Parts: sequence; C-alpha cells; structure tokens
Amino acid sequence: MSITTRSNKEATRREVDRAIRSGGGDWRPLAFQGLLLLALITSFGILVVLLTDIVTNAWPTIQARGFSFVTDGLSLNPETAGVFTGIIGSVIIASIVALLAFPIGISAAVYLEEYAPDNRRTRFVDTTVRNLAGVPSIVYGLLGLAMFVPLVRMIGLGGSTGGKNILAAGITMAALVLPIVIITSIEAIRSVPATIREAGFGVGATQWEVIRSHVMPSALPGILTGTVLTLARAFGETAPLLVIGVATGYFAPAGDASILDRLTGPYTALPVIVFSWSRQTQAAFADTLAPAAIVVLLIVLFLLNGAAIWLRNRAEKRW
Repeated sequence: MSITTRSNKEATRREVDRAIRSGGGDWRPLAFQGLLLLALITSFGILVVLLTDIVTNAWPTIQARGFSFVTDGLSLNPETAGVFTGIIGSVIIASIVALLAFPIGISAAVYLEEYAPDNRRTRFVDTTVRNLAGVPSIVYGLLGLAMFVPLVRMIGLGGSTGGKNILAAGITMAALVLPIVIITSIEAIRSVPATIREAGFGVGATQWEVIRSHVMPSALPGILTGTVLTLARAFGETAPLLVIGVATGYFAPAGDASILDRLTGPYTALPVIVFSWSRQTQAAFADTLAPAAIVVLLIVLFLLNGAAIWLRNRAEKRW
C-alpha cells in the first residue's frame, strides 16, 4: 500500500471521527425535525377541527334520520331529503371512469415505459402527461363542454339534456384522471427491478412474456393503489360537473324510465348535492343536511382508500 493511500485513509478516518464527535452539538437537524413535527401537528389539528365541526353539525340529521338519509332521494322538504340519487350518479360516473381511464392509462404507461424508445419525442410526451396532471379540474370541465357534450349528442345519446348528461360527465372525469393513472402506473412499473426483466430474458422469454409474467405482477400493487386513489378523486370532484350541466337544484328522477333514459336525462352527484345544499336559503339544508351529506361522502372516500390498501396488500402477498 502506498504512502499516499495510507495518508488518504487516515485523513478520511479523522474526518469521520470529527463528524461523529461534533454531530451531537449541531442544532440545525433538530430544528428542522421540529419544524416538520410542527407542520404535522398543525395539519392534523386543522383536520380534527374540521371533522369535529362537520360531524357535530351532521349529528342531528344522522340521529333523527338514521340510514334513511342515505336511502331517500332528493326532495324539497328537508325532513325527507336524502342523498341516494347523488350516490347513484357518483357510482355511475365512477364506473365510466374505471371503464375508460384505467385500461387506457395502464396501457399507455406500459408502452411509454417498456416499448417506447428513449428519445426526444417520448420525453416530450412524458412531460406533457405530467403537466396535464396539474391542470385545474375546471379546465377539464370546459373541455368536456366543448368536446364531449357535442360528441355524446352526435352519436345519438344526447337525450332530453342535449348531451349534458351523465355519459358526458363520465367521459370528462375519465379525461381528468387519465394523466394521473398514467403517471402512477409508470412509477409502479419503473420501480420493478431491472434484474427481474433480465432474468426473464435470460431464460428465453420474449418482451411481452416478461411484461405479462414478471413486470406487471410486480407492479400490480402500486398500479392498484394509484388507480383506486384516482377513482376516489373522480368521485369527489365537483367543478367539471358544474360546467357540464349537472342538476344543482331539485329534480324529480324518472321512476319508470328505461336505463337509456336515465343515462341521457338529468343527473346529479354526491359532491354536487353538498354544494347545492350549502347554498340553500333554508337553514335546515345548509346547517344540518349539507354536513350530513359531507359525512356520507367522507365515508365513501374512506371505503375507497381502504379498498386501495386491501388490494395492494393482497397483491403483495400473492406475488
């Protein structure tokens, strides 16, 4: 071993010893940790205050109505008004989002990460998708009004609303969450170690076989988590629906209408009901019914988040 190498090792050892001995007296890491803890406590405190206020205002309605508040439909009478119509509308919109955004988004992510060459055009597409994920939701509402509403009307599904129906709303919400689905799927696929791909190629598997049998099963927990969370975001969005023409006031759902008439007729959604009731002049709607609807919306979102955690854990155990 040369003299220079020994001297470098000695210098490195002295620096490490000095850093270890002096590390306990540095207050900056502790101050940074304190700021992070303070931010966490502040955020959690605000959340607790908001939830406490909402539950407190909603409790009289929940106590008096019970589960009937969930099963009753819209009404002008605050004593009989419920959120069932909004839940059905939100479930239909979420189903359309799942049917459109998830297959397209996951397929696009697989292509961009596994098949597309690493060139300027691919990087431009990737940057564009990430920028679209940050576009305000109201912009997607304008996109739906200008593109998807005429599209629904052109294919003969405009109905009595002239295309401003739940089909156009579902397509718009699918476009809203599509960039997020692509990004989360790309990150999940990218997190799969390269050794898994190399092992598949080493035994003579084709690229499609490696993706199908090795990459996608390994990335499935992350993909499922991302897709379910984006579905929860679509479930809670309001602004795009208001632009498209969702019913914010009372309307009588057709009792004996066909499925096609229900899909092409007036509709509403659970977040829109919260928005509408909070603007009512009657105190019962704004003070008690709107908080109760918020509680129902939060429960649905918690269930979706719980489903995401369950699916992720199940996929991790399976694969």
